Amino acid sequence: MDETKTAIRRLKAGDLGGLQTLVEQHQVRAVRTAFLILQDEAAAQDVVQDVFLKLYRNIRHFDEARPFEPYLLKSVVHAALNLARRDRKLTSLEGNPALAEQLLTGDASPESLAEARARADEILSALAQLSPRQRATIVQRYYLEMGEKEMSERLDVAPGTVKWLLNAARARLRNILNPERSSQ
Repeated sequence: MDETKTAIRRLKAGDLGGLQTLVEQHQVRAVRTAFLILQDEAAAQDVVQDVFLKLYRNIRHFDEARPFEPYLLKSVVHAALNLARRDRKLTSLEGNPALAEQLLTGDASPESLAEARARADEILSALAQLSPRQRATIVQRYYLEMGEKEMSERLDVAPGTVKWLLNAARARLRNILNPERSSQ
């Protein structure tokens, strides 16, 4: 954490090495976050690059007493949602199973890796069928591990709205992943 604060101070002082440190520390998680919303690797990279550029231009306004990563990831989620709304064109992961496996599985036995890959493919396919806002809600809750209260504060919406968004997204995922259960 001290390295992040030092990097922010360096950046505020005009040292671009501070930005390089922030990028090195946070880029992977930021790109994964954007990718899970957009499902397009190039677009995710572009979104994160734009967020870091905006951060560079506006770093003087950042309060060093606040944690940096939640601030950065909130910016990434908003930028990804804005791009998704603007383009309305999302790319499926079906043509890139290696990337899906890389994002969702870790080192494991061959059997569990095969099972995890199959389940990951199902989940990613189901996520692709959600709206960008629903995907963002799922990413924030389960990938970024934000609580409902934190999501409410960061999104500046009522807690009931967060609960409604999560319930709607989870219900849609359940219907997609288990269509026979939803028809009963």
